[in-house]
Amino acid sequence: MSADRQNLGGYAIFAAVLAAAGLPIYIHAPKFYVDEYGVSLAALGSVLFGLRLLDVVQDPLLGKLAVAVRRFQGVAVGVTLAIMGAAMLGLFAVTPPTNPILWFAVMLTLVFSAFSFLTINFYARGVKKARTLGGDTGYLTVARWRETGALLGVCVASVMPSVFLALAWPEFVAYAAVFALACLIAGIAMHNEWRGATTEPSAGFGIVLKDQISRRLLLIALVNAAPVAVSSTLFLFFVESRLDAPGWEGPLLLLFFVAAAAAAPLWGALAERVGAKPALLAAMVLAIIAFSFAMMLGSGDTVWFAIICLASGAAVGADLTLLPAVFARRMETVAPEGSEGFALWGFVSKLTLAFAAIALLPILEASGFVSGAENSDVALTTLTLLYAGVPCALKLVAIGLLIATPIGKE
Repeated sequence: MSADRQNLGGYAIFAAVLAAAGLPIYIHAPKFYVDEYGVSLAALGSVLFGLRLLDVVQDPLLGKLAVAVRRFQGVAVGVTLAIMGAAMLGLFAVTPPTNPILWFAVMLTLVFSAFSFLTINFYARGVKKARTLGGDTGYLTVARWRETGALLGVCVASVMPSVFLALAWPEFVAYAAVFALACLIAGIAMHNEWRGATTEPSAGFGIVLKDQISRRLLLIALVNAAPVAVSSTLFLFFVESRLDAPGWEGPLLLLFFVAAAAAAPLWGALAERVGAKPALLAAMVLAIIAFSFAMMLGSGDTVWFAIICLASGAAVGADLTLLPAVFARRMETVAPEGSEGFALWGFVSKLTLAFAAIALLPILEASGFVSGAENSDVALTTLTLLYAGVPCALKLVAIGLLIATPIGKE
């Protein structure tokens, strides 16, 4: 059966839209509100951290909601897509009718809550889609299309405002309008996939957490996602202060995501040949090698860091493609409904970002580090160890956990 008939392209489009509502908003929204409305970075940072904590708490509840409305899943998804598109327009295209920081918080709460609810439903539906493709490779096939679409969505959304600015368009208004249109397109592309919603009873969180392999996979997801959270939190500081390359943050970040998107289907193809576990282990080793070389870099080593971005981005492509596929395969056995299982998956993934923000930044500040200023050798060494050394250690732990987890050749 062709990819078009399987509608895997619809999964890629939907994933791209969801991804555009994630990390790019952390990149674009704060700068927009500082430039347009004079909101302080400290206030924006507090709101973003609070919303991330809300995300962590509400994901299990949204998983229960997804189960409760599963008979009307298509309608629920359509309404939520509309809310997310409207909230993005409110965030960027509407002059705040009240205090800008309050408007910022309300609009982002709507965007992120809609994003979380849609993600839970989307990944749970992916479990059922994989069954229709037949065999264990169905999970890898769905994951390859889905995560490649997501990574491309991140890449496009990250650079879109710059493109609109070059065209002399109101960049963020245009960005919000294109995003709202993309929500409509994603809804159309996936509308047939929500038909025939399951009537299976909810498995609940308990049955997932009682399963030893599911618990181990969630722990691997937590430990393995932490290096990405760490490096994402410190990336801008590392490029500006350690490499002494201000202005290169955007191109290097784009290079990282492009490498991840390009590598994702290759990792999926490798996993279909040798199994997901060996492919994941190879990607983890590649990440350790990349971060090890990052610890050796100093001022002016921008080209070498670009090569490291290619390698570490490629490794992330495996993490984002293969681990969700393995977890989805396990959910078919443990909790066929899937919604609450992926609510837990979202919970542990977002927990790493909250951990990175609250644990690493105070350590960096305590070392005497000051952003945008001349820093001591102690501060720069601390920055390097946190950016590259901590991910290496976490990846070693993840490798040990993965080796000890009997996931077979799914």
